[in-house]
Amino acid sequence: MTEKNKIKVMVVDDHPLVRHGIKTVFEAYDDIEMVAEAENGKEALEICEKCKPDIVIMDMVMPILDGAEATVQLIKRFPDIKVIALTSFNDKDLIKKSLKAGAVNFILKNISGAKLVKVIKDVYRGKFVLSPHATKILLTELREKTDDNIKLTKREKEILALIVEGLSNKEISKRLFLSNSTIQFHVSNILSKLGVSKRTEAAYLALKQKLVELPG
Repeated sequence: MTEKNKIKVMVVDDHPLVRHGIKTVFEAYDDIEMVAEAENGKEALEICEKCKPDIVIMDMVMPILDGAEATVQLIKRFPDIKVIALTSFNDKDLIKKSLKAGAVNFILKNISGAKLVKVIKDVYRGKFVLSPHATKILLTELREKTDDNIKLTKREKEILALIVEGLSNKEISKRLFLSNSTIQFHVSNILSKLGVSKRTEAAYLALKQKLVELPG
């Protein structure tokens, strides 16, 4: 696989051994590359500007700027980057916090190398494959927001389906041959109608309520 086609990953964790361990895992694969590392959220934002990774593995508990706030800022500045939350603790509040911040998945530090790589590849391809535990927590959080009378237009359903697939606004714009500003307008309307503030929440609410039809 050429350098151009490799999945570019950045690892953000305040423990050097964790960063080194993940880098070692990647060395066994020719389609994933660790292009950068950082020891806190503030440093991650500065480095992202230069290395433009496809995926950021973000520790949730760090000094200076924690993972949740760093995720919020990172996605706001670099909307095409996908964040995978990382932590040592299978903690309900941490999972909720990371997903609300915009992370598309949540993994524990004791994950095996093979499973880590699978999660990265799934996220890169736009698959929503949260662990059953994380899914249960998110759906429980959204239960109060469900509404059988949610009314979406045909275009909004089309865009919501692409959000569920994991596409960014830019990617949706190209897929539907619409301007980015038009997509932003529709996405804003979708989030408002669903009563959520994050794309991840919208995606899981769409799946739970069967608001969209997904291919195959």
